[in-house]
Amino acid sequence: MPRSQNPFRISRKIGSFAGERRFIRLAIAALVLFAGYAWIKAHPQHDPTAPLDLRHPVGMATASKLAALKDDVPGCRAVLDRSEVAYAALEPAGEGACARPDRTRLGDYPLAPASPPMTCPMAAALELWRTGTVAPAARAIFGSDVARIEHLGVYSCRRLYGRSEGAWSEHATGNAIDIAGFVLEDGRSISVLSDWDSESGDDEARFLREIRQGACGVFATVLSPEYNQAHADHFHFDQDDRWAGLCR
Repeated sequence: MPRSQNPFRISRKIGSFAGERRFIRLAIAALVLFAGYAWIKAHPQHDPTAPLDLRHPVGMATASKLAALKDDVPGCRAVLDRSEVAYAALEPAGEGACARPDRTRLGDYPLAPASPPMTCPMAAALELWRTGTVAPAARAIFGSDVARIEHLGVYSCRRLYGRSEGAWSEHATGNAIDIAGFVLEDGRSISVLSDWDSESGDDEARFLREIRQGACGVFATVLSPEYNQAHADHFHFDQDDRWAGLCR
């Protein structure tokens, strides 16, 4: 007859196995944490603690970093410096609802008419949109770089839709821009008015929709022809500091 096993010895074995399992679980958790930390450090666009650099692609932390610049002009201009973006800091202008204490002009940006003064947060978002969305989309769809981005203006001391009362437009402080079209280096022109509603599958329409969606990740407000008739001929972008995430 086999001898009965010692219950204390069995208990020690079970405890040893349980301890080994706990150790393995902790080791796996540590490896996962280390791998996650290494990955986030290698992808600063997803790291909320990493300084914003406009040369990085848009990531999970980009929008919050851009939002933090809205009330921090020195910090915003430090981002432009860090990102090696040419700009000029201009003297304040205007008064009342149309006062513009932050007038920043991008120095090497293909806007037409020539680059106008705007707020620094607008300048930072515009640069990120150009390099991260517009330029790659133009190369992928048309095989050409963008020579010129055509706009309808930045500063306009007026209320929304030119009304006599009500909320002031973000244009009143140079915190918005209206984009009307693009000219590629191969000479091709793309117009929001003419090409937004072109036939399905058309390269121009595809390009305009891609860059509209890309803008939604960097600007607080993005309005396109899908929003209303007033925007049939342009994209409206702004960095409204009251909210974010309006993309139409």
